[in-house]
Amino acid sequence: MKTNHLNSLDQFQGTLLIPVTETSPQNLLPTEFHGVSVPSRVFFGKKDTHYVVEKYESLHVFVGIGKDSDYKSLRTIFRRLAAKQKELFQKQTALVLPESLSKTQIEAILSGLYWGTYDLGHFKKTDGHPLAAPDFTLQLFSKKDQSMVAQRAFKIAAAQLQTLHLVDSPPNVATPKYLSDWAKSAGAQFGFSVTVLDRKECQKQKIDAFLAVGKGSVNEPQFIIMEYSPDKIIDKTKHIGLVGKGITFDTGGLNIKVAGMYHMKSDMAGGAAVLGAMQLIADLKLPVKVTAIVPACESAVDANSFLPSDVIGSYAGHSIEIIDTDAEGRLILADGLSYLIKNYKPDTIVDLATLTGSAVGTFGYECAALFTNNVQMAQKMQQAGDAIGERSWPLPLWDAYKPDIDSDIADVKNWSGKPVAGAITAAKFLEYFTEGHTAWAHLDIAGVAFGDDEFAKSKHATAFGVQLLTTFIENYTL
Repeated sequence: MKTNHLNSLDQFQGTLLIPVTETSPQNLLPTEFHGVSVPSRVFFGKKDTHYVVEKYESLHVFVGIGKDSDYKSLRTIFRRLAAKQKELFQKQTALVLPESLSKTQIEAILSGLYWGTYDLGHFKKTDGHPLAAPDFTLQLFSKKDQSMVAQRAFKIAAAQLQTLHLVDSPPNVATPKYLSDWAKSAGAQFGFSVTVLDRKECQKQKIDAFLAVGKGSVNEPQFIIMEYSPDKIIDKTKHIGLVGKGITFDTGGLNIKVAGMYHMKSDMAGGAAVLGAMQLIADLKLPVKVTAIVPACESAVDANSFLPSDVIGSYAGHSIEIIDTDAEGRLILADGLSYLIKNYKPDTIVDLATLTGSAVGTFGYECAALFTNNVQMAQKMQQAGDAIGERSWPLPLWDAYKPDIDSDIADVKNWSGKPVAGAITAAKFLEYFTEGHTAWAHLDIAGVAFGDDEFAKSKHATAFGVQLLTTFIENYTL
């Protein structure tokens, strides 16, 4: 989406979007703008309301933003308007930006308008959104030129919408090869390098836990490695490592899922978030070095599938007893973490995964489960999430839980076998493969990466993690 700074409305004809802060229905002063007056008993800026007046051959759309709307609320308000009131948006559309709005609020509003162009009907014949037309330019009416804020907002939204598309795509489309091809294309466009290890190369390098998960699928696994470097690297340049779970569909393997399999195309949401974050980090040209790994494979069932009670290897050289083939995400993350640490040695590591139902049972659909022994990382991650509406809350990594992953026959087992503390024991399993790294955090996003809301009839992607990772990196390292 393009923008243009507008100094005057004298010659403007089209749609005017006017954010209004909430007052009161008893307020004696009406809402006034551009010669249009709306009595407070009719409209007073209440959150999630809007009022339309036609005057001077223009539509004046007064949009209520409430009293203290946060980032996520503002984005949702304007996403709702764009998604559900498409007829209001004309070729000439201007957004009024009052001086009272902060840059962060403006970013949220513009991001919301962009989000409103997203259509879940990827395979339906639908009319395109007017805001997404190639020749559309959004006019920004403000005293100060906000084009830089707009540029940032649209880069954020573009990366998030790409992530929505990846996660919402069906598994016969979004295969491991599809993800690796997407990464290569994005890398070429935005400026990061991509290396993909296929099954043969993974066998050669003994990335065995990852390979075990993908054994039952006809779709070849793809171990995706992305590297971004800023134009200028100095001694203080931080190196961030990211790992995202890329299970493009999860049947559960031979411990086949008995419920909820329909939604398992979302099991690569952690990997998709890392892919989207890499696009955004490179697009914003952040002055950090980032290496990201997305182990992408499909957990299917056939004669080659790995078995419960198998003992498999791993890139780190540790043996793993398989208690449950449906605890597969931690296996591919273990190899991703080990590979990242051994070969790239990042200063800070964050992994994301739709890992456990236990995280959902604990937090519902409100926040991610956060695991780290690094207090500063935990604080910065929570601050970043609170600022943009992608929240997380810490759970313990106490060694009291370590016996739950002890195995009699192997170095470690992939599931405790207990119906309690599932998210914690999964995190303890991952910690085992971090080689004691002192700046590692794990985010279990099972409850927040895919869900229900007003924008579709069925569950769909949220792009949780794309902006969180980027904001965390900006706040933690810069």
